[in-house]
Amino acid sequence: MASMVTEPIPDRPDTKIAVLLRDDLLTWQRLNVCAFVVSGLATSRPHLVGEPYLDADGNEYLPMFRQPVLVFEGSKETLSAAHGRALSRGLRLSVFTADLFATGNDTDNRAAVRAVPAATLDLVGLAVHGPRNAVDKVCKGTRMHP
Repeated sequence: MASMVTEPIPDRPDTKIAVLLRDDLLTWQRLNVCAFVVSGLATSRPHLVGEPYLDADGNEYLPMFRQPVLVFEGSKETLSAAHGRALSRGLRLSVFTADLFATGNDTDNRAAVRAVPAATLDLVGLAVHGPRNAVDKVCKGTRMHP
């Protein structure tokens, strides 16, 4: 597997990755939503992903984010407000709505989101990356996931 060429990233980047999950989800739903929404950041922000890992035997493992992913939780209303703040700041984000638990494929997932205006999306999770202060403002009212 060829190595990715990545730009240097400081030990303490000036950006932040945050995942916000609705606090009324079942455990399996939280994990599923978290996995889905961070995949959006990884694919749209290649500079966030580091080099592949190697073990002492030479086995290669897939690269991961080069900075921590902070996971927060909040109410339905808190996620809706965070979504609005992220959009108003021009931050790119990935979303997961309650409707997606009932779909079985990517085409139906995208159609389910497209059918609903942004202000009325039934958000159960989102992921956002951006400058630390902007992401902190987006996460206002949430708490660290236990």
